[in-house]
Amino acid sequence: MSKSFKKLENFWKNKKVFLTGHTGFKGAWLSIFLNMLGAKVYGYSLKPEMLSLFNQTKCSKIVKKNFILNINNLKQLKKKMSETKPDIIFHLAAQPLVNESLKKPIDTFNTNIIGTLNVLEAAKIVKSVKSIVIITTDKVYKINPKGKSYVETDELGGKDPYSASKACVEILINSYISSFLKNLTTIKVSSARSGNVIGGGDYSKERLIPDILRAFNKNKSIIIRNPDHVRPWQHVIEPLYGYLILAEKLFYNKLSKLEYSWNFGPKKSSFITVKKVIDKFKKHKMIKKICIKKNKNIETKILKLNSSKAIKYLNWRQKWNIDQTLKKIIEWNISVKKEKNYRKVCEKQIIEYLKD
Repeated sequence: MSKSFKKLENFWKNKKVFLTGHTGFKGAWLSIFLNMLGAKVYGYSLKPEMLSLFNQTKCSKIVKKNFILNINNLKQLKKKMSETKPDIIFHLAAQPLVNESLKKPIDTFNTNIIGTLNVLEAAKIVKSVKSIVIITTDKVYKINPKGKSYVETDELGGKDPYSASKACVEILINSYISSFLKNLTTIKVSSARSGNVIGGGDYSKERLIPDILRAFNKNKSIIIRNPDHVRPWQHVIEPLYGYLILAEKLFYNKLSKLEYSWNFGPKKSSFITVKKVIDKFKKHKMIKKICIKKNKNIETKILKLNSSKAIKYLNWRQKWNIDQTLKKIIEWNISVKKEKNYRKVCEKQIIEYLKD
């Protein structure tokens, strides 16, 4: 194994991790990552979709405890967190889709805001907890029409229910730190802002890469809603690696003088339009036909993140550019068809990512 892997393993081995949202796309990847490092993962989430990375990788076998429960039930959450006595909490449980938030705004606000509130409330009574990383999104910022890269101190905002709920979560976290946790040396909390993560095993609806792969596999047209929109594309392993570094720094209380929020985004070269992503897939002969469908929902046209803070204080930075990222996704889809061992393919890509 690489020096980077060994360094992570030295910290994470035998650490007890409470992971909410472990049955989701990012949650499954993080469960696999943590298991490789020797951590003891306690998952808390809703039941996974039948077609999900969690099921394909048989993650239930590597999670020490698999709690299929609702994050909005504070009593249950307190009980399970008190029983497991985790060292570290990763809070990923959320309603993560913009279009879904427009269809189900009440569920979105409840899950994203009350769910986070419950995690913080439950963690307050568990003395073993040293660090909490709460995953929000790159869409928490008030839209800047000039298209500049957002920094952590920029004004928060959000027009759609998903973005608005996540911006509320950021305010909630800051409130909790100021009101209850500021003078505590035992527990530290940070938010991690990243988005447009892509990788093998994402089956979400109305997301570009899953839509491209579905269309290719079924020999159908790919429907594009916003061809000129710019996004900070990055492989799912990139921010997960950042979350692990952040949690370790919080555990040792090495970030006490810094603000709680952290951006995890790619380099400028990966800030490209939907159309350019499509063009890159065309080169791999994975686009049959394109159908542009006008999007009735208003979405941010240009979304860029400035990750200078994470680069400076966490020594984290994007390793795979957009071309390497798309290549890894294509490789993943080819490999799982050959090997049929989805978890092994994920583990192989994590090891490749951590090469020195």
